[in-house]
Amino acid sequence: MSFLLNHLPVLPILIPMLAGALMLLLKEKRRTINTLLSFGSFAAQALVAFILIKSQVATSAEDATQPIYVYILGNWNAPFGIVLVVDRLTAIMLSMTACVALAAFLYSLAFWRRVGVHFYPLLQFIFMGINGAFLTGDLFNLFVFFEIFLSASYGLLLHGSGILRVNSSMHYITVNLVGASLLLIGISMIYAITGTLNLADLSLQAGNLQASDRHLFDTACSILGVAFLIKAAAWPLNFWLPSAYTAASAPVACVFALMTKVGIYALLRVGSLLVPTGAPAAFGGEWMYFIGLTTILFATFAMLNQKNVASLGAYAVIFSSGTLLTALGMPGVSLTGPSLFYMVNSVFATAAFFLLIELIKRIESFERSVLNVSLEAFGLDQQEDSDYSSTVVGVKIPAAMAFLGISFLACAMIISGVPPLAGFIGKFAILLQAMNMAEGTGPSWRAWLLIITLLIAGLASIIAFSRTGVRLFWVPDNLNKPVLTFREAGAIIFLLGLTVVMTVMADPVMTFMDHTASSLNDPSQYVEAVLGSNALEGK
Repeated sequence: MSFLLNHLPVLPILIPMLAGALMLLLKEKRRTINTLLSFGSFAAQALVAFILIKSQVATSAEDATQPIYVYILGNWNAPFGIVLVVDRLTAIMLSMTACVALAAFLYSLAFWRRVGVHFYPLLQFIFMGINGAFLTGDLFNLFVFFEIFLSASYGLLLHGSGILRVNSSMHYITVNLVGASLLLIGISMIYAITGTLNLADLSLQAGNLQASDRHLFDTACSILGVAFLIKAAAWPLNFWLPSAYTAASAPVACVFALMTKVGIYALLRVGSLLVPTGAPAAFGGEWMYFIGLTTILFATFAMLNQKNVASLGAYAVIFSSGTLLTALGMPGVSLTGPSLFYMVNSVFATAAFFLLIELIKRIESFERSVLNVSLEAFGLDQQEDSDYSSTVVGVKIPAAMAFLGISFLACAMIISGVPPLAGFIGKFAILLQAMNMAEGTGPSWRAWLLIITLLIAGLASIIAFSRTGVRLFWVPDNLNKPVLTFREAGAIIFLLGLTVVMTVMADPVMTFMDHTASSLNDPSQYVEAVLGSNALEGK
């Protein structure tokens, strides 16, 4: 048992990697075995994430000093070897990822796993890359894991075929390849200047640079920041997102709702280590603040202009990224804790909304539905009637229309920040801290501008969701009676239930987020843990 505990940090990468590789060997004909392997993999990842975050919560209740687990791969000590690092921020991101993975897997059991080939292996590889990006302690492997989950996302975006998905994937792939090129250029320049890519060592080397190297280092950091902003869907680098997220199948869009937060994490992680050394505003400050405000305004106007419910969800993802960038661009860490609370809640809510969108489309005529297009593409439309009863696998749920309406209302309230759910708590905490900052000696005009923007944008999102809800559920008089299963409904209930848990336990969760923010404000803990001698050796 102790052997397993000592190797926990590597398991979120190792488990999906082995599961995905084994599924490729078994091929698509072994669907039952592949399904069991997927369930085992995601359950194991969730268990590992639960153990890791529980250890962080236990110490957080006592003081602000966090336990940091450092896993050395190949027994080469940092900064020369590859290290995996688990602190409070990493534990939060791994736990959030595990929950989204379970929901996407549960939903896919009903139908989507049969619409194309290699769905489960690609799903494993995308979470391998995401988990690795959260765990890695050096820039080069951050690039490697970015490429792993992006490569898997290319295949998942095309899963289900269709002209719309092919066209959207071209923009998606092109922009992300440009982002990857910028990321590699920035990393190469940083290595040429500092001689290291280990994040902990980099924070030490950057503070001791000669004046002649400082400008080049700042340029490299700016290039790196732009690459992360592309991943985070910041304006004007987010034009690729709405079409891609709208075209993706429901469980894939659910996963995509999480992916923009990998860019946010990278900005926060790298920025927390480099900003104290004088790194440019690419990782914080006024530049990120104004980029975030512009992203909020762009998403707000786009949501008001949308009639497509899927596009509404895509712009909700952009809106959440803008809110996070704006809050994290404020000085200090007073907004970081509320921002982390808001981030986790927004990921759960938007992921649930993307799953709900496909179910809502079933109330339309069958000939116009997205699912019918996929059925025709894969020759699965040989059914006697035009409903989903012979397609969707699982037990049908009663009162399907009531479930859709209530779930849509819940998602709209959470995303818009309507009380009393967790979406309101997260936004209210951000606004409260901003008001405290405005009344103090800080940059009051920036704080008030954030408050006004969030209030107006929140009102606009309420209008957008209300108008869409009326159009979908109230006005039409020829709606089809949809066929939903407990597997599909269960995934949505699971994600929305997590937001309810965050609402009920808002005080301890917010306290843990604040402790996480305080830890990020003291990068010496991270540096000492990685470069010290108390790391776990990977054997």
